[in-house]
Amino acid sequence: MYGLARPLLFAMDAERAHDLGLRALDVAWRSGAASLLSKVPAPLTTRAFGLDFANPVGLAAGLDKNGEHIDALMALGFGFVEIGTVTPRPQDGNPKPRMFRLPSQKAVINRLGFNNAGVDALVRNVERADRKGALLGINIGKNKDTPNDIADGDYMYCLSRVYELADYVTVNISSPNTAGLRELQEEQTLRRLVGTLREEQERLGAKHGRRIPMLVKIAPDLSDPDIEACARVLTEMQVDGVIATNTTVSRIAVEGVRGADETGGLSGKPLMGRSTTVLRMMRTRLPESIPLVGVGGILSGADAVTKMAAGATLVQCYSGLVYRGPGLIKECVEAIRRRKFAPSGGPLPPAA
Repeated sequence: MYGLARPLLFAMDAERAHDLGLRALDVAWRSGAASLLSKVPAPLTTRAFGLDFANPVGLAAGLDKNGEHIDALMALGFGFVEIGTVTPRPQDGNPKPRMFRLPSQKAVINRLGFNNAGVDALVRNVERADRKGALLGINIGKNKDTPNDIADGDYMYCLSRVYELADYVTVNISSPNTAGLRELQEEQTLRRLVGTLREEQERLGAKHGRRIPMLVKIAPDLSDPDIEACARVLTEMQVDGVIATNTTVSRIAVEGVRGADETGGLSGKPLMGRSTTVLRMMRTRLPESIPLVGVGGILSGADAVTKMAAGATLVQCYSGLVYRGPGLIKECVEAIRRRKFAPSGGPLPPAA
């Protein structure tokens, strides 16, 4: 069905198509027709951060910023769905147009800028959701007018508001579309921020009698020394996991392509190489006790397997869904299953 709908969606402005696609997904879910959009994969239980995921393939943050489509997205067969990024107060984000496709490269550029209805609206939406079949991650950020030197207040507020509702929380310090946000990845700033949030995480865990894992999402544009420093801090702070990576501001992989000069974060196929390199580097620098989530450029089951081989325990998709549709979910799960159960040194068994 997605193959039939894609030409219509690609004829529209990218952000309008995004909104229409989510509304159509909700209609399909409410009518019981979600199975026509995606064949739910058989379970492939994967444990990470002390949680059991039905399968290791998830939805990356950004598609459902306000948590308005949780149940419909979970019905597609994801092992986990991450909503957000959410900020303490509502904000409009950057001026439109702010989302662009590069079809020849299977890529997307966005400069949305944490457009969302605020954490209170997201909490109401999560409270209404049934949440069947998948775990829920909530991605938190800061408002654009909050200075970096007091950004910890925004993150702490969001963490406290979503804590009881999330299966895990992701701290987003790596979006390129909020001015100055990536400066929070600088070693000493990162140590202060993550240290403060780790203290709040433990306080909330004691208060609620349940410890919720906290992950940190990093950028693909970090230099090698910055990756070293980041890994050092995240190890010291004993974070529960790391998501590698967010979108890139680099245009090396799409140089000369029409539309590639738009400002914003580049995702999709051109991000695969760099995001996987960062993933691999982080895996060699973090202890095994800190699992990694691989995201960036997954457009096939083979791409998902490449992320796993680079050190990921879980993977996430977003832009790949734009080009491949919901069928990508099962393809990735089955590719990972074949890799996991392949005889050592032997050929992979056929797809299920």
